[in-house]
Amino acid sequence: MTDGPLDGVDLAAVRTALVEWYEAGHRPFPWRETDDPYRILVSEVMSQQTQLARVETAYREFVERWPTAADLAAVDRADVVGFWTDHSLGYNNRAKYLHTAAGQVLEEYDGEFPETPGELQELQGVGPYTANAVASFAFNSGEAVVDTNVKRVLYRALDVPDSDPEFERVAGELMPDGESRVWNNAVMELGGVACRKTPRCDAEGCPWREWCRAYETGDFTAPDVPEQPDFEGSRRQMRGRVISTLKEYDELALDELGPRVRVDYAPGGEYGREWLRGLLSDLTDDGLVEVDDREGEAVAQLRR
Repeated sequence: MTDGPLDGVDLAAVRTALVEWYEAGHRPFPWRETDDPYRILVSEVMSQQTQLARVETAYREFVERWPTAADLAAVDRADVVGFWTDHSLGYNNRAKYLHTAAGQVLEEYDGEFPETPGELQELQGVGPYTANAVASFAFNSGEAVVDTNVKRVLYRALDVPDSDPEFERVAGELMPDGESRVWNNAVMELGGVACRKTPRCDAEGCPWREWCRAYETGDFTAPDVPEQPDFEGSRRQMRGRVISTLKEYDELALDELGPRVRVDYAPGGEYGREWLRGLLSDLTDDGLVEVDDREGEAVAQLRR
């Protein structure tokens, strides 16, 4: 018998109910139809703080354009960053890291993806969550995934305390051995479809209603979920505009670049040279842009 939130829970019944519910009808995202680690990595990186509806379109176009890690590694990084910007996929350094990781797979792993979470974390920009997701969905060798949706499910259904170590412990005990691919997909689907911020228990036929504390009590509170900052007008949107503009022009002086990034650009104003230099400094640190001083004038261009 398991101590804590799972004490007295029929684990076999809970597991079977969830997997049967998932397999009976889940959202048909294209990355769920493959075990190609490259394509799964692309989907995971794209999904970081980006709505899945936008990710699906971008993902299909991305893997059609660069269907393998070798194809991605072979192109100029600016092309990948430009794609990222054009599809509003968030911070451009994710595109840079994905491009670098593809090169690592070719150069350091002879074109074969590493298979364990620990090995996958050796790839540029791949943290513990992404590494575990790729290991789970590509190789069925991961641990239990714990994202915001999973935390919400565990908190409501099993009264797991709002504590990351507890969420991870209980999630690990719930997952059947050697079943990370289907289990992690299923529990994340439960949180994304039925156990949303506004729950749809009956409408989506939640398979855990029989055991769910929230369903029994009517108390559907859940841990706070950080909201993604608005993209429109954000610093990351402006960084993206810098990249898009410099793709169109070979190079631009600051006062030529500025108005193309913000229509209210004014050299000495709030959104002026100092503000633009800050954006360019970030992009320079990311290895995406170069800024040269020419006869006292700063000129920006994409790094080649």
